[in-house]
Amino acid sequence: MGDSIPTVRAAVIQATPVLFDRDATIDKTVALIGEAGENGAELVVFPEAFVPAYPRGLAFGTRVGSRDEIGRELWLRYWSNSVDVPSADTERIAAAAREAGVHVAIGVIEREGDHGRGTLYCTTLYFGPDGSLLGKHRKLKPTAAERYIWGEGDGSTLTAVNTPFGVMGGLTCWENYMPLARYAMYAKGVDVYVAPTADSRDTWQSTVRHIACEGRCFVLGCNQYVTKSDYPADIEERELLADAPEILCRGGSTIISPLGEVLAGPLWDQEGILYANLNMADVARSKLDFDAVGHYARPDVFDLRVDERRRTPVAFEAPTGE
Repeated sequence: MGDSIPTVRAAVIQATPVLFDRDATIDKTVALIGEAGENGAELVVFPEAFVPAYPRGLAFGTRVGSRDEIGRELWLRYWSNSVDVPSADTERIAAAAREAGVHVAIGVIEREGDHGRGTLYCTTLYFGPDGSLLGKHRKLKPTAAERYIWGEGDGSTLTAVNTPFGVMGGLTCWENYMPLARYAMYAKGVDVYVAPTADSRDTWQSTVRHIACEGRCFVLGCNQYVTKSDYPADIEERELLADAPEILCRGGSTIISPLGEVLAGPLWDQEGILYANLNMADVARSKLDFDAVGHYARPDVFDLRVDERRRTPVAFEAPTGE
């Protein structure tokens, strides 16, 4: 008899945060983790930047060569509702994971705690069913205007975590268009590839199916559903949303098999939870004819080196005694 290969029930949460309200969004997060757990989920995935918001349509007063005070006030609101890691806020999510007995991957806006408490990062946090914080991934390259508000992660958070059902890890939104970043994750042996996003275009469906086929892994694509009415009535720069459609983000969350087959979704134009049972034996089956970092690799021709050292702007060295 060969190895026993598990099946894991996954839940992908397509939901609307309480925009720019960290505490209320975590309240909703806790409730959704509980609901998914009650429905048998063992792994629960939330979208990119779920806590406290993906600030779609806003500009933070930025133009090339100038900023303004209204934008700084909006930044302060965003910063004040972002998440320290670890903190009482992450412990609330951890406690919900522990109560439900599930693994959780969730997108948060992380507030830098080491160097002046200023920079924000678009981060995915991974929690275990015992409530432990298993790891985090900071988005390596924010896209376009996201660079105004989020810093860049480094190789130290190219995180993959071991679980009883296999290795879990992934990349965020358009990081998934970085071929070398994807290849690095495949080399870490990711079986369940988490792809939180803010991209609700039809073309994103092609992206997650391609990743599944290329990486021979399950892909959990997860997005928010957000309307213009969901923004706080007093949000700064609200006038920038005046000409936007009522539905700002349609969703499109989905679950894909290692052969690129759609197991659940895509879910459009509403909140909801997608469920699928992931038979981890399908990962091994899929590698009969393709394994990007195995028998399909050509290390004699191509070479990728990944720097996983943590990069800090200042290194203090204690004086040496005479």
